Amino acid sequence: MSTTSFAAVIVAGGSGSRMRANMPKQFLPLQGKPVLWHTIRAFLQFDARMPLVVVLPEQYIDYWQAEWQKIEPEMPFVCVPGGATRCHSVWNGLQALAQRLGASEKSTLVGVHDGARPLVDTALLERAFTMAANHGSAIPAVPLKDSIREVTPTGTHRALDRSCFRLVQTPQVFRLQDLLEAYRQAWLAGDMERFTDDASVMEAAGHRLCLVEGDYRNLKITTAEDLLIASALLSK
Repeated sequence: MSTTSFAAVIVAGGSGSRMRANMPKQFLPLQGKPVLWHTIRAFLQFDARMPLVVVLPEQYIDYWQAEWQKIEPEMPFVCVPGGATRCHSVWNGLQALAQRLGASEKSTLVGVHDGARPLVDTALLERAFTMAANHGSAIPAVPLKDSIREVTPTGTHRALDRSCFRLVQTPQVFRLQDLLEAYRQAWLAGDMERFTDDASVMEAAGHRLCLVEGDYRNLKITTAEDLLIASALLSK
């Protein structure tokens, strides 16, 4: 991996409506600092020189830059505005990253991560980037803990074998050129709205996907309860 460089696009474009808070969840305090601060710091602890692009609602870009500088002396990332959907936001971030890297994009692995997953740790990042360096992709996933049932449109339901399913996390890591081309195809096809994550965009473009061991601590903060759990985990 000596000739391979790492980069990340951190997507924090959500409104946080399910939090019932006055601001998006990525800016809410988690042990005294914004959720998004914890997320960015996790990537910098893994690789302090890693180019970072943070995708935000356009109206919050100035706010976030000011909040960051209240805590940190330097701003090791660039901010770009998000789009109408998560896929549009990732596409904006990838284009900004490619423009920043120039020719070096050919040897870059990019991890696309949810800004509301502040507990991602160095071990998971190491596993994901190593897997992608060796196999072209890495999708963190964990086994289900609960039993699941499939509900049909008619209201009937049946038990499924949970061992056949995984919960998918981020960062999802790919070769930057491959991911850019897959998103370009989806963009030109006007097809972005149907994709829920980067793995599905790559799969539609014909790429083989590799799962890597995720981490149950790497939760996505969506509700107020999630924020309490994240705070408890950080206290350990």
